[in-house]
Amino acid sequence: MKPNYVKLVEDTPLPRMALCRQTFAATQVDDPRAAVAEAMQAGCAGKIKPGMSIAITAGSRGLANLPELLAAIVAEVRARGAQPFVVPAMGSHGGATAEGQTALLAKLGVTEESLGCEIRSSMETDEIGVLDNGMSVRMDRHANAADGIILFNRIKPHTSFRAPNESGLAKMLSIGLGKQSGAETCHSRGIDNVGIFVAKMARMKLERCKVLFGIGTIENAYDELSQVVALDSDGMLEAEAPYLQEAMRNMPRLPLGPLDAPSASGDLDVLVVDEIGKEFSGTGMDPNITHRFSSEKMQVHLHISRLVALGLSPLSNGNGNGAARADVITQRLEQDFDREAVYANAITSQVLKQSKIPMVMPCDRTAIQTAIKTCGAEDITKVRLLRIPNTLKLEYLYASEAMLPELRDRPGLEVVGDLQEMQFDAGQLRNPWPDAH
Repeated sequence: MKPNYVKLVEDTPLPRMALCRQTFAATQVDDPRAAVAEAMQAGCAGKIKPGMSIAITAGSRGLANLPELLAAIVAEVRARGAQPFVVPAMGSHGGATAEGQTALLAKLGVTEESLGCEIRSSMETDEIGVLDNGMSVRMDRHANAADGIILFNRIKPHTSFRAPNESGLAKMLSIGLGKQSGAETCHSRGIDNVGIFVAKMARMKLERCKVLFGIGTIENAYDELSQVVALDSDGMLEAEAPYLQEAMRNMPRLPLGPLDAPSASGDLDVLVVDEIGKEFSGTGMDPNITHRFSSEKMQVHLHISRLVALGLSPLSNGNGNGAARADVITQRLEQDFDREAVYANAITSQVLKQSKIPMVMPCDRTAIQTAIKTCGAEDITKVRLLRIPNTLKLEYLYASEAMLPELRDRPGLEVVGDLQEMQFDAGQLRNPWPDAH
């Protein structure tokens, strides 16, 4: 029997939509393996000595060319006569278990077979020091026992704080290699202070642990590899900061507000996100795109009246972290929501709001109708609505009819499809996405 709350929204009109394409300025690395070799040769590869055991970090993010880049680092280490192995460096992700972290890497295409070396996964850590405030600084036991450590991570803006070092090598060192216990400690004074402790813990580990250097990647607006850099352990945090600013400039954005002022205000009635997941953002949906941040101290320039999340990516292993940022989700997303994975993440980060479940509607159609009906638009038949596949890939998007006049005049955006009705199969949104850039 149909619930009464569904009857309240089922007559809500849905707008006609047109497919649009955004074009971003971008450079791309054609040969990731060659880029790794070049960065290491020009940088710090001389620190690798024959016979050394070298720990290489692998995180939980689905960054561009991840298996290929890691395999290239392994090959370069082995070519210099050292013995490489990979350690999962992802804090509490993967359900905060050694097996879960190995399984998460496998879903990202990172296995011992793809790497050509051993993966040593453990949640055991060693204390390598204590900060002035009494915080214990923890290091993955396998990495700490190695003769050298090579950090590997994508450099990009964090989703919850601003600092000279956000998501990148410093965070990989402080939180990723801290495992669950280290990540929990780093977050223990609240999300607004994480950037401070990322830097403090990273500096102590650089002083006391056998970190040789770091390999950082920067991606373009199409989620493609744009640059590979090698940063020496000496002065690493200072060297990483300019690459963070470059990554910020590279980020895509929704086509709202003036082009010459990316931080200027914009408004939207409804945003529909087809899929959330850990490979798109550590928070499932990137708040740098939606401006729905966990911290009230983050500056918000975009107001979205209603946000709908339709599904959870299979690669997330049930970690529905980020669903809480939506106003409405679907029953299929709720069914894929694994409390074990989400709660471990939320408790460790101490951002409990991340584990909440929004209003749940039976299907995509009723979820979108609920958002439209309650968005507060003066005329919901002219709703300003955008649909995106996820918050990582914004080349293609669907825009409602009411938005087309402003979008047609927007440089860098082309309306490439005719207006058409939203189409559903058994309530699930069907309009397909073309192959991206």
